Amino acid sequence: MSLKRKVTWAGVLLAGVMLLPACGTNQLGGGRAESSCDTSRGALVVGLIAPLSGGLSAYGQGMKNSADLAIRQANEKCAVPGYRLMFQPEDDQGTPQVAAQAATELASDPNIAAVVGTYNSSAAQSVAPILEQQNIVEVSSGNTDPVLTMGPQAATAPKRQFPTYFRLATTDLLQGPFGAQYLVQKAGKKRIAVIDDGKTYGVGLTENFVKEAKQLGADVVAQERVGEHDTDFSSVIAKIRPMNPDAVYYGGEFPVAGPLSKQLADAGLAIPVMGGDGIADKQYVTLGGRQGDLATGIGAPVQSLPSAKNFTDAYAAAGYVDSYSAYGPLTFDATNVIIDALAKVVRDVGFSSSRRQELVDAVQQTNLDGTSGKVAFDEFGETVSKALTVYAVQGDDFAPVETGTFTAPGGSGH
Repeated sequence: MSLKRKVTWAGVLLAGVMLLPACGTNQLGGGRAESSCDTSRGALVVGLIAPLSGGLSAYGQGMKNSADLAIRQANEKCAVPGYRLMFQPEDDQGTPQVAAQAATELASDPNIAAVVGTYNSSAAQSVAPILEQQNIVEVSSGNTDPVLTMGPQAATAPKRQFPTYFRLATTDLLQGPFGAQYLVQKAGKKRIAVIDDGKTYGVGLTENFVKEAKQLGADVVAQERVGEHDTDFSSVIAKIRPMNPDAVYYGGEFPVAGPLSKQLADAGLAIPVMGGDGIADKQYVTLGGRQGDLATGIGAPVQSLPSAKNFTDAYAAAGYVDSYSAYGPLTFDATNVIIDALAKVVRDVGFSSSRRQELVDAVQQTNLDGTSGKVAFDEFGETVSKALTVYAVQGDDFAPVETGTFTAPGGSGH
């Protein structure tokens, strides 16, 4: 699809939003109207790669809208001197192959400044090396596979993999064990069946969960695998039923996890299902998730953060059809990381592909107060924020139960 068709000029969108009731300029961040900004240097493109269609589109659409909101606010405030920002969202359909095609298309544009995304860790493994070849910054709000930042030996001998890759979501090295501590020590589950979907995220999450659960004295009675597109789980349920588990831990995402929870109960295993951030969406309940099922999520609940109020208010005022979902606030912050770095880089000299390393360096030095709290990166491009939250299904959605960080036995951080 051509750049002309796919790129969204945020200023045009802003004009449209201003026609909505109670959606004036001030509600979207204040400042001068975008038409009064100096845009004599031209346009810079900020891309996004996320699942905008398919089973995970609830996450992807929230990411797209949140990035769009940050870009519109930046144009309204003339945040990047001399430039208007244009937004180019790409649909990766949640698959590495399509994500790689999207990254290749974005990287071929000399006006591309940076890319927000991806959501799926498996997609990021395809995208990150393509963008790195062109020295294009990528800031993810959803990836949790530790390999992306710290390499295959992340737990024992971390080594940065992609100098242009950064993320705001803490990794499964922490999320899996954090979930294990809650399920074993606080929920009191001692016989746990573990199931994953075979994808990068699900496998890594369950591996880290199992290691910690065993250290805490739990008996992992089964480890099974399902396909990410499976709909009938009778065979795997038949395998784990004789093991008499008192909980199931699932590594994967809500399109499978919701029906799996329902089919477990229908088969007489009315035991709680727990998963990671990949199931922490309202659609999990719609698809069959049950009361008392659990999930871990990245960061603290948005509703509990005073720093997030400006974002949630502006998002509501903008009139987006879709919810910002679990990754909207982090995506808003990820986009603002890029905008803040661009503003610094172009302050005195215009931006071009030859200055991409300066943008990488500026992102590395990020120090912002975001909707999700402190936004900064360590030497691996990893977020300095390690907060996680346990959620439980209450009514038709997940509700927060407890927020904290993973602490290894003995009290030392992991």
